[in-house]
Amino acid sequence: MKVTIITVVFNGAATIRDSIESVLNQTYPNIEYIVIDGRSTDNTADIVRSYGSRITRFVSEPDKGLYDAMNKGLRLATGDVVGFINSDDFYKHNQVVEKVVRLFETTDCDGVYGDEIYVNPVNTEKIDRYWKVGEYKEGAFLWGWMPPHLTCFIKRSVYEKLGGYTLELKSSSDYELLLRFIHKNKIKLSYLPEVTVAMRSGGVSNATLKHRWRANREDRQAWRINGLRPYFFTLLLKPLRKLDQLLPKF
Repeated sequence: MKVTIITVVFNGAATIRDSIESVLNQTYPNIEYIVIDGRSTDNTADIVRSYGSRITRFVSEPDKGLYDAMNKGLRLATGDVVGFINSDDFYKHNQVVEKVVRLFETTDCDGVYGDEIYVNPVNTEKIDRYWKVGEYKEGAFLWGWMPPHLTCFIKRSVYEKLGGYTLELKSSSDYELLLRFIHKNKIKLSYLPEVTVAMRSGGVSNATLKHRWRANREDRQAWRINGLRPYFFTLLLKPLRKLDQLLPKF
């Protein structure tokens, strides 16, 4: 099974080495690694090029934002399974892809997801939040559930059938895509019950109240785009679930 991993970046020179090396150090051998750069103005491109042919494909050109860049990566992907890791984030250990592939092979699923931690942007050993997701149950999106986007590995055939990221949304296109794939079209999921991704705290989706308000409006739009109706409390529960992520996990 061939796995494509895509990193999208814009001016990520300070952190992208962590992302790249977390991919290149994976024990699973059959990985296609694509990096999509939005024509960075720092030395991101030089850092990426320094890895030479270990990065399968590198594109550096202007884009229309994060989700446009992700769609570019999807169009270039040739793997059976596709995963994303952004330039601020990294895989928690070097057996993530190996374990993900094992689940695909043993459960015949369409997608695999795991747990995620948010770490201090400077001291990445310091955990700010722990997103322990749990097994998916049908209808869970109605109760504010979603898997961490970057922990998701999904068969490329699903993207080909159901489409990529909508550019109608600025911060919730990943939520819309997972809502469409999992809740609406009921792809078969498998859960890897361990931390697979570390995300640096402070990204746009986790920032100010203004961003959270916009994200909530976009989450509502995601349901409308798909012709779906949430419960009246669905989109209130989604951010409230983050409170549990602040509690210690044992």
